[in-house]
Amino acid sequence: MASHPSIRLAAQADLAAIVGLIADDGLGRGREDAGESLAPCYTAAFAAIQRDPNNEFAVMEQDGAVVGCLQLTFIPGLSRQGATRAQIESVRVAKNLRGQGLGRALFEWAIARAKEKDCRLVQLTTDKARGEAHRFYESLGFTASHEGMKLAL
Repeated sequence: MASHPSIRLAAQADLAAIVGLIADDGLGRGREDAGESLAPCYTAAFAAIQRDPNNEFAVMEQDGAVVGCLQLTFIPGLSRQGATRAQIESVRVAKNLRGQGLGRALFEWAIARAKEKDCRLVQLTTDKARGEAHRFYESLGFTASHEGMKLAL
């Protein structure tokens, strides 16, 4: 029987597992490099996240293994009367453990962190191809109130 999962801020030692989770889906396989040797770009990006007080990368651990992750970015702003918002990115749960409430637990943790940081809004973007994820986010209370756009550089 699996132990109860725990959520904590990620450490350098978690990086290979995190990249593995991010790469383990149809979209991630095409844009990530989860090869045997971790590409230096991931180490540099993780170091930048750790140095930035407005960024956190969290992992969910169960039975000693990283089974989920997400990045949380706190964005101060002037709109909404100077509200800080929390942006959730890179949400992943191990494929073989989906449907067991782990993603919901990750989001509950992230929303609680956003409240601790006095955020007034939690937002995320999601690829239009992720219909199942859209239904999951809606079940958490998120609404598709805006149309997102991206420009690859």
